[in-house]
Amino acid sequence: MEKCYKFRIYPNIEQQIIMSKIFGCCRFVFNRFLAERIEAYKAEKKTVSRFKQDKNLTELKKELTWLKESDSTALQAVIQNLDSAYQNFFRCVKSGEKINSANFGFPKFKSKRDNRNSYKSKTVGKNIEVYEKSIKLPKVGLVDCRVSKQVEGRIISATVSQNPSGKYFVSVCCTDVEIEPFEKTGAVTGIDVGIKDFAVLSDGDKIENNKYLRKSEKKLIREQRKLSRKPKGSQNRNKTRIKVARIHEKISNQRNDFLHNLTTDLVKNYDVISVESLKIKNMVKNRKLAKSISDVSWGEFVRQLEYKCEWYGKTLVKIPTFFASSQTCHVCGFQNVAVKDLAVRSWICPNCGANHDRDVNAAVNILKKGIEQLA
Repeated sequence: MEKCYKFRIYPNIEQQIIMSKIFGCCRFVFNRFLAERIEAYKAEKKTVSRFKQDKNLTELKKELTWLKESDSTALQAVIQNLDSAYQNFFRCVKSGEKINSANFGFPKFKSKRDNRNSYKSKTVGKNIEVYEKSIKLPKVGLVDCRVSKQVEGRIISATVSQNPSGKYFVSVCCTDVEIEPFEKTGAVTGIDVGIKDFAVLSDGDKIENNKYLRKSEKKLIREQRKLSRKPKGSQNRNKTRIKVARIHEKISNQRNDFLHNLTTDLVKNYDVISVESLKIKNMVKNRKLAKSISDVSWGEFVRQLEYKCEWYGKTLVKIPTFFASSQTCHVCGFQNVAVKDLAVRSWICPNCGANHDRDVNAAVNILKKGIEQLA
């Protein structure tokens, strides 16, 4: 099994310059070969294969000697990523899927002004190694690193990234990692996600929605207004941009920490977890709820549940999107159309007289449907 370990690194000034050169070389190679593919299609209605571009890269490095300052495996990875982007785009076109930001669109040229940079180095021999307080990277050498976990398995690649706030990170991808499954508890649960409460479990437990974006919104607005007043290209504008980026980074870190703790706890305590399949890209079209839906991050929540259930030997069941979980009485099965109104938070079943909390009833129905699908 593959597993990635992400650590923060602290490169010195010389190492930052080397990384900046590698970022630039990777961006140049990507744009150069993307333009080559576009021109070839316009001229001959054919695309250039990845293997042809690998050969062209070798010739290009002889012509432009400054490309040799970059890690060679990083430049090869750029061409592989470009080819994957092309394959994914045309796969969507052939399947008739509508192209938008939620799936694979046509590859775009990379901008020098983008404040988020990354490159991927592949393992060749022992060019990538993790030590107690440092990591060895190709062309860069030993970099101070905060190694918070023991790296297991065989290292196959390392992705170096720089956030808009200026911080550097490395993601070490390892294979042949053995993950011990959690003990079986025999417990099952259904989860109804929401905005008022982040999630409600079928046993009645409610998990609070922390609303991290809302809590930092005033500070974020204040700094964004300051940023809009600064003249473009000035040092003061760049300083304010970093302040805005750090606020966004803090919100993201808070949200990720909450989601990781919650999903690990759920996977540890339940053998079967049933959740709804949500069309989030359609839900955010509601202008009144779009910000709250984006802040609550249901998609990331389900993604983490998926891979953690796979890692630790548990089962995740996704029920259909249009299953009427809130409207259906879990006691007698009567469907109350009046519950379509989101303002109705509790209701009494007209058929059997059972008193329902909207979210708890939905979670119970989600669990029942999940067990049916498993059967």
